[in-house]
Amino acid sequence: MTLSSATRSYRHSVESEVLPIVAFKNYFNLEEIMTARKISAALINVSGRQRMLSQKTAFFAMRLVGSLETAERETLRAQLLEAIALMEKSHRGLIYTDSSINLLTPPSPVVKSMYFEAPLYLDKQVREYIDRIRALVQVPDADLKPDNPHLLYIVASASGELLAAFDAVVSQYQEESEMEQFEIDLRQVELYQESCNARASSESQADELKRTLCELKETQAQLLQSEKMSSLGELMASIVHEINNPISFIYGNLSYVEVYTQDLLHLLRLYQENYPNPCDEIKYQIEEMELDFLVEDLPKVMSSMQMGSDRIREIVKSMQNFSRTDNTNMTQCDLHDCIENTVLILRNRLNSQKIGRDIEVVKDYGKLPPVECYAGQLNQVFMNLISNAIDALEEAAEERPNALLKIYIRTELAGSDRVIVRIADTGAGMTADVKERMFEQFFTTKEIGKGTGLGMSIVYKILVENHGGILRCESEPSQGTEFIIELPVQQT
Repeated sequence: MTLSSATRSYRHSVESEVLPIVAFKNYFNLEEIMTARKISAALINVSGRQRMLSQKTAFFAMRLVGSLETAERETLRAQLLEAIALMEKSHRGLIYTDSSINLLTPPSPVVKSMYFEAPLYLDKQVREYIDRIRALVQVPDADLKPDNPHLLYIVASASGELLAAFDAVVSQYQEESEMEQFEIDLRQVELYQESCNARASSESQADELKRTLCELKETQAQLLQSEKMSSLGELMASIVHEINNPISFIYGNLSYVEVYTQDLLHLLRLYQENYPNPCDEIKYQIEEMELDFLVEDLPKVMSSMQMGSDRIREIVKSMQNFSRTDNTNMTQCDLHDCIENTVLILRNRLNSQKIGRDIEVVKDYGKLPPVECYAGQLNQVFMNLISNAIDALEEAAEERPNALLKIYIRTELAGSDRVIVRIADTGAGMTADVKERMFEQFFTTKEIGKGTGLGMSIVYKILVENHGGILRCESEPSQGTEFIIELPVQQT
């Protein structure tokens, strides 16, 4: 099947009544998808790094030949050896796999032919290029001249055949990555279709139908909320994938850009010191471009870019952790990480444009051991409780413009085998009637369309029934609300 015809078949299956899109999402194996995407990203990143290293080593080689200082030449020789060592390791990893850099699968036949067969013979080109770098490094200072044959080969390769070969391989890895992801999606569609057939057969039996109808009342709330969290987790996983590749390229190259910038600024200072009286044309250009301001501001711009990329990586990591949807097995979990990921995802609501004021989150974390739990379900609990606290504070701010807007999150160890998490807000609080009914299914105090009445019942089920914990609520009108969660460290 060609890619275009497979795409049409895939779209038809999704849009047809046989594969409703909401139910279809449940059958995606996120772990398989994330693993495949991680490997694909590593292949693209490492092959892109090879391209960058070829340019970097050519630049260092030219600087080595052009340098007049012995100390600088020794530094450049060391940098060249370090760069080609990384280039050689990456090259071996791409061909023979390397688990330390997520290169877990051998190259495809097409990629392998690009390395070892005509017209590219990339393996031969890379090894020849590395040998030439090593040979140039061994050349005595007296013989380091612009017409050195090793330098001429390096410069020509880095801007010619070797560069074109790297571009071709990177493009092939990207194409194979897209095809691999598409094949995974098609596999999930096939699994879903098989599941639909099995379900249709089982529902034809009267006894199975009766049992399903009896259990439906008890499980419908959990299914609705699980669907919501599953869709959210899949959406986050997709966003993480789309963001992760470009930010990895940016983040990985910022350090080199900073080095190159410092080198260029250093070179500029040397020119200014050795040629303090430039021609009128250069003086005019210096004034026109405000050179002094540029030299002062450029490092600040680089620092800001670094901070921004760090921030994006932090958000991506939190979204990736929050999107865990595998609740079939309990794992050891750091509750503080769950809380931090949830707060980070809700940051946009905490910096509320609706009320024109920020909601402050005050955290007081105790020293907690890892807790055995379903991590995805606890993420769901913290998301519901903190979201409800934000809703309460937004309502309080609308009624009282000067109301205190704070959420307090405190954790502590109770004895040696239980942990306590307290989540409190400074909202309007609850009446006794609301407190009594708050864990009932479909009970809500929110306006129609703003709440389903499932959130707190789901929270109660997860904590009490699924984890053997305790959930208490302390609230009085005009006194705010506090939820107290108590969980066992180990499940019995």
